[in-house]
Amino acid sequence: MWGEQKRGIHVSQAELLCKDGCGYYGNPAWQGYCSKCWRERIRKTETTKPENGLHGDGGFQLTFSKFEEKKSVEKGRRSSTMKRLFWGTPSPPRQESSEIQEAALKAFQSLEPGDFPGFLKLLRKPTSQRLQSRCTAFLNTIEAYHDLPVEKQSDLVQDFYQNIAVHFNGLPEAQVSQMMEHIEKLIMTRLHKWVFCHDSCDDEQKDLTLQRRIKSLNWVTPQMLRVPFPKGGSDSDPYLPAITAIIEMDAKRAPQDKLICVSKCSQNVFQALALANSQPANADDFLSGLIYVVLRANPPRLHSNMNYITRFGLPHSLMAGETGYYFTNLSCTVAFIEKLDGPALNLTPEEFSSYMQGRRMPSSPAEGDSQRRARENREQLDDLKKRQDKVDQGVRALQEQLEQWVRSVQEKVDEVTAQSALLENHLTESFEKSAGNARDQSVLVLRNDASHEMLQCSFNLGLGN
Repeated sequence: MWGEQKRGIHVSQAELLCKDGCGYYGNPAWQGYCSKCWRERIRKTETTKPENGLHGDGGFQLTFSKFEEKKSVEKGRRSSTMKRLFWGTPSPPRQESSEIQEAALKAFQSLEPGDFPGFLKLLRKPTSQRLQSRCTAFLNTIEAYHDLPVEKQSDLVQDFYQNIAVHFNGLPEAQVSQMMEHIEKLIMTRLHKWVFCHDSCDDEQKDLTLQRRIKSLNWVTPQMLRVPFPKGGSDSDPYLPAITAIIEMDAKRAPQDKLICVSKCSQNVFQALALANSQPANADDFLSGLIYVVLRANPPRLHSNMNYITRFGLPHSLMAGETGYYFTNLSCTVAFIEKLDGPALNLTPEEFSSYMQGRRMPSSPAEGDSQRRARENREQLDDLKKRQDKVDQGVRALQEQLEQWVRSVQEKVDEVTAQSALLENHLTESFEKSAGNARDQSVLVLRNDASHEMLQCSFNLGLGN
């Protein structure tokens, strides 16, 4: 049936890449551009705004000299602010000796990947004093100016990443990325409470809108999304680990930790697809599975978490690699859910409207399988109940037979006991009679013996005479 339907969810690799053709992943939040190209476009737009606004209809015209004066004052103020942010003092400190820099780099190079506690220990050593002071000064400044618009804070954080990366020059590129991930975690774990879901943006309102939208789509079935499911097997949802991972994202503070949850969710989606398909999953299957996971999970503050990652995450984590691919697909998933319509689910507008209004409920094959399994379970329970009834009847019959046998044995025992008593009385009487006869015979024998002795004595006396 699925083969006859046209897939409404489709994404190609080219659609995930930046619109400028730089080769990095784009993002719907940046109108299809990567973070680098998007920031360049924003900066170009900001630099052209003053020039376009010099001659307004309201008569507010600035002379060229005043404009240049204002521009130079703003530039000096910005330079002073950046010095405070990155150096913590009005002027940059003296350059460290090459021996101290080499010792610091050697210590950082010995760190294992992901060893954030070890990085914090090295940061407290004298060789890393300059790096620590720059991080501390930047954190204190951002906290002091936490009322700045969140986009401005994002620019400051991204500029700090670029400036602080110079400290790790001399390390391999992979280790530089690891050190910057430690820096990001150090900075953003502390700034999370100031910049996440900032008052200067409408992230909270968009979170509520997205949650209501996902809740209104709770009728969407995996079959409508064409999400492959394993045939037979366990009753548990194979996408449950992915659902758990995407929900856990909100509990993390650092952008990279949130990205780890996105990566874990995506990898679990691929594992679930591998259980359902004999062939490797393609991009369309993955996107469909991810949409199903997000609809089932309805993650808390999803919009705020994604904006937090795009604003304050490291650019290389979003522009390339697995994390960039997974996050771009998640962004496409949210954009798809926000614009979901009937054709994307192979439904007519009337059918889609009836589902959204609750006037119609889908009957999916998965539900049919559940009903079939429930019916089979009921039949098995009925069969087991019948067997149990037969067993109970057999037990009762056996118990009755046992009681009858016990009674018959008792009767026989009583009968034998009575016969034994009669026999015992008879034997006693016989024994007593036998004993009396024996005494009589003994007396007779004694009498005979006495008579014989007397005769013998008389005979002897007669001979003597």
